[in-house]
Amino acid sequence: MTVEAAVAIGTLVLVAAAAIGAVATVMASVRCVDAARELARMAARGDTERGMSAAAGIAPRGARLDVRTEGDTVTVVVAVTPVGLLPMEVSGTAAAVVEPGALPDPGALPDSAPADTASTGSGAPP
Repeated sequence: MTVEAAVAIGTLVLVAAAAIGAVATVMASVRCVDAARELARMAARGDTERGMSAAAGIAPRGARLDVRTEGDTVTVVVAVTPVGLLPMEVSGTAAAVVEPGALPDPGALPDSAPADTASTGSGAPP
C-alpha cells in the first residue's frame, strides 16, 4: 500500500464520520422539536406530568426538558448534545397558550428546573 492510498483511506473514514455525525445532529434536532411540541401541547392542557413522560420518550437520550410559563403562555425548550465528541448543543423550542379551563389559574403551572432525562433511567424527570 502506498502512502497516497493510506491518506485517501484515512480521509474517506474522516468524511464518513463527519457525515454520520451530521445526520445524527439533524435527527436529534428534529426529535427535540417534536418533544418540545408535544410537551407544550400537553402542558397547555394542564397535563404536564404526562407531557413530561411523553416528551422524554420522544427526545433523544440525555435531553434536558425545560418548561416555563409566562402569563398564559407555556414555553418548552428541549436541548441535547447529539455527538459526545463535539461541544455542540441542538435544541427545539415550542410554545402554547394555556387552554381556558385547563388550569384554575394560568400562573399555577410552576416553572421547572431543567431535568436530565438520562439520570432517572425511566426517561421521566425526578
